[in-house]
Parts: sequence; C-alpha cells; structure tokens
Amino acid sequence: MGISSRFAVAIHILSLLEVNKTGVNTSDFIAGSVNTNPVVIRRIMGMLNKAGLVQVRPGVAGAKLSRDVSDITLLDIYKAVSAVEQDELFTIHGAPNPDCLVGRNIHAAIVPLFSAAQQAMEDVLGKVTMQQVVYEIANKER
Repeated sequence: MGISSRFAVAIHILSLLEVNKTGVNTSDFIAGSVNTNPVVIRRIMGMLNKAGLVQVRPGVAGAKLSRDVSDITLLDIYKAVSAVEQDELFTIHGAPNPDCLVGRNIHAAIVPLFSAAQQAMEDVLGKVTMQQVVYEIANKER
C-alpha cells in the first residue's frame, strides 16, 4: 500500500469509527467499508492505536476513537501512519553528474523548495480536524 493510500485509509477508518460509534467496529466490518483485506485494517489500526487515536483490545471485537473527533487533526493521522519523515515527501535523484552545471547544483536549488512545500502541506493538515471530515461526509449524504 502506498503512503497516500495508507493515510486515506486511516482517515476512512477514523470516520467510520465516529459514524458507527454505537456499533461494533471489527476489522472485518471496517475492511468491508474500505473494500480491502482485514489484515490491512489491523495494520493501520495498530499504528493509530500506538499514536493514541484509537482503542483496540486484542481478542475483543471492536475499536473506538480515543479522542473526540474535534481533537484529532489530519496531521495527527498523517504522522500516526508514518506517511513520511521530515523533508522526505519529495525524493531527489541520487547522483547527478557533478561535471554538469545543473547536476552540480540541482539539489541545492530544489531541496529548500521541497521542504517548504512539505511544511505548507503539513500546516494545512494541522488545521483540519476529523470533525470537519465527518461533517463533510454527512453533508454529502444529504
């Protein structure tokens, strides 16, 4: 599963846990909503649990949110599923030709831009809560 997919699946899981908070949220149930294998769900749930975003108990069916949706940002989720490390959103090719003007200077020219772009994305994610996402989901259904 790609990084962006893992992040989107984690948002899906948390949204479903909020919408179905009175029901039993097993990995099979969640996998049916995501349309993936329950093993994938359990792996991501483990990451979310470790980050303190969900509560899961081994051997007991069901999971629930650990915090109110208004207290969970998309940045929290992004970090929980180890989307990418700081300044690693964009990868740079490894060994450009040092005898070439562009090859010699390309990294220094684009690394600061890539870093700023990643920071801007993380700033946006930090301003969006799961409450907003769940609201949008419910609003689309109306």
